[in-house]
Amino acid sequence: MNNYPLSKSQQIHHIPKVAILTCEQVSLFELACAVELFALERPEFETWYQTEVVTLNDSKSLHQKAAGNISIQCKNIKTLQGYDLLVIPSWPIYRSVDKQLATEIQHLYQSNARIISFCSGAFLLAEIGLLKQHSATTHWRYADQFKQRFPQINFKPDQLFVLDEKIGCSAGSSAAIDLGLEIIRQDFGYKIANQVARRLVLAAHRDGGQSQFVQAPIFKTKNQFSETLDWAVKNLDQALSVEQLATKANMSRRSFDRKFRAALNMSAKQWLIKQQIESAKQLLESTHYPIEKIANACGFETALSLRLHFKKQLDISPSQFRGQFLSKNRTKIS
Repeated sequence: MNNYPLSKSQQIHHIPKVAILTCEQVSLFELACAVELFALERPEFETWYQTEVVTLNDSKSLHQKAAGNISIQCKNIKTLQGYDLLVIPSWPIYRSVDKQLATEIQHLYQSNARIISFCSGAFLLAEIGLLKQHSATTHWRYADQFKQRFPQINFKPDQLFVLDEKIGCSAGSSAAIDLGLEIIRQDFGYKIANQVARRLVLAAHRDGGQSQFVQAPIFKTKNQFSETLDWAVKNLDQALSVEQLATKANMSRRSFDRKFRAALNMSAKQWLIKQQIESAKQLLESTHYPIEKIANACGFETALSLRLHFKKQLDISPSQFRGQFLSKNRTKIS
C-alpha cells in the first residue's frame, strides 16, 4: 500500500506544546519512549512538537531520582497551563498525589488539552478522578491492583492502549510507543506516523492485546506464516480470503486458524478486516478518492461493505472520519 502525501490543506502548521511529567523513581524506559516520540528533533518534518521534560514540586531542585538511582535534570514548573499534551510516563502505584499536581492536571484536562499515560501512569489519572467516565488500561502486571482500587473505571485488560476522547492509557513498556504513534497519526497523519515508526524500526500499527505477550510471544524470526501476513498487508486490494492466506502460508485452513488464534489472539478474518480498515483510514486522510474507490483499493467488495465494517469498528462513517480529520487540520492551520 502506497503512503500518499498529505495535501497542503492537510499539513499542520500549529506547533503542539508537550509536557513530559517526571516523578521520583520514574521508569527510564517509558520516559525514554516519551522523549523519543515527542522530544527528539525531527528536521525532516516542516512542523513538529515543542516538548519539555518537567516536574511540579515546591523545591528549587531541577533533579529527579529515576529508577536505578539515576539523576535526571528537568524543568521545574508551577503550572501546566499552555500545554496541548501531557505525557505521564509512569507513576509509583501506591504514591499519594500532591494536591497542586492533581489540580494542575485537572485544569489542563478542562482546558481541552490531551493527557496520556504509559504503563503505571494510569494510576495517577485514576487517583485524581479523570478516568471515571473513560476506559483505561495499564500493564497486565498491575491489572488486579488497578481493578481493586478503581472498580468504577471501565478497565480494558487486554489492549495495548486505550485512547478515549482526550484521555489515553497504554499498557507497559513498548505499548507506550503504540499509543504515542497513534497520537502522532492523529496530529500529523499516517505518512508522518509511518516515518516515525520506521525510524524506530517498528510497525506503525500492531494488532492484538497484551495476552499475546504474556502467553505466546510471536515472530522472533521470519517464517512463512509471518511473511504471509506481511504479504497480505501489501496486497489488500486483491480482496483476500482466509483460504488464500492459509494457502500462501502452506498450511491447512484448520491449522492456519489455530496458529492465528494462538499468535494474535483473534481470528484471521478479524485481523484481515482490521488491516483493511487501517488502509481505508490512511486513504481517507491522505487522498480525496471517493468512498467507492477506497473500498476497492482496500479489498472491500462494495462501498456499503466498507461503511458497515467502518461503523462497526469505529462507530463512525468513513465520510465522518474524513471530515473530522480535515476539520481538525483546518483548525490547526488557522
